[in-house]
Amino acid sequence: MLTKGDDFPLHQTPEPMAYSGSDRNFYDRYFFNGYSGDGSLFFAAAMGIYPQLDIIDASFCLLIDGIQHNIRASRRMGSERLDLEVGPVRIEIVEALKTLRLVVSDNESPVTADITFSARHAPIEEPRFIRRNGPRMFMDYTRMTQSGSWTGTISLSGKDHALSGDQHFGTRDRSWGIRPIGAPESQPPPSGTLPQFYWLWAPLNFPSHATFFHSNDDADGEGWNRRAVVDSLTGDPREYDETAYEVRYKPGTRRVESLGVSLNPDGSARLLIEPIGPDFHMSGLGYTHPVWGHAMDHGESETAYDTIDAGAAKPQEPLHWHIQAFARATLTLDGQDHQGHGILEQLLIGPHAPSGFGELLDPAS
Repeated sequence: MLTKGDDFPLHQTPEPMAYSGSDRNFYDRYFFNGYSGDGSLFFAAAMGIYPQLDIIDASFCLLIDGIQHNIRASRRMGSERLDLEVGPVRIEIVEALKTLRLVVSDNESPVTADITFSARHAPIEEPRFIRRNGPRMFMDYTRMTQSGSWTGTISLSGKDHALSGDQHFGTRDRSWGIRPIGAPESQPPPSGTLPQFYWLWAPLNFPSHATFFHSNDDADGEGWNRRAVVDSLTGDPREYDETAYEVRYKPGTRRVESLGVSLNPDGSARLLIEPIGPDFHMSGLGYTHPVWGHAMDHGESETAYDTIDAGAAKPQEPLHWHIQAFARATLTLDGQDHQGHGILEQLLIGPHAPSGFGELLDPAS
């Protein structure tokens, strides 16, 4: 089966580009977020390609005035992986690894957008994520992360919100590989389909730096996938391999109140991340959503719209487990403090000994 992708020198196997190995959970995904300097406007978007399931889906979410507006769309892919348009959502690669355009055309929601992401630094390649549930592969993927600025216009109910490159920043990522998608497995592993998962992901923007920290921890608190990078936007990023962190939670919840990261053993390079809200709910992009989960089959084409009242969302409900919290941040580097902002993504499920978590969702004391 030949497709448009076969005209590009991207083949990794002797087969046409339409085929991507033999694992039905293979995916290829775009993610974007952006925010104003005070967090009063926050948006996110995603697009997922699932070659084995022949499905492509996309979403765009706008959080403003305490309401999160969620547009979701899905269609059959016809094996054409380069047609990056699903319902009203379209992605254009203007210049690979540097500039991408995101368009949300007229639809049944009150939201439209025509915005452009411009990278501030070269993409950061995160360590390969490989995790098993007992003998079964749970995830095996690679992600690149990149911070940048936004220009263009987002409209809500006819009111335009202009984005400027010196006031609106954000992050985009690209990931590809294997992780659970589509309908649940008919025979889940004995350990269950919802394993322990402790996830912190914090891309941050400063006037003269972009920083990145993430950690996937096991139940004992050991980081099985962890990395930190500080990019001074000059093409010479500093990578840190011996990071440690300390979390303070909001009492009675699993929401992070502050995250302190020692980038190196002597503590001379540090990050302090303080979520100040609002919380963006990743279910708007399909994560943990029972109907619009990634790669769910909605037939030839379908688009949907709903809203979330961010202030009324209950953290113990599955739709609200996974969030990105707008945060202010301080970077201490070479004896100087730098002030910036970004997001702290949190998905904290199951035991985590350093936090005192022993059950699925028991809160911090």
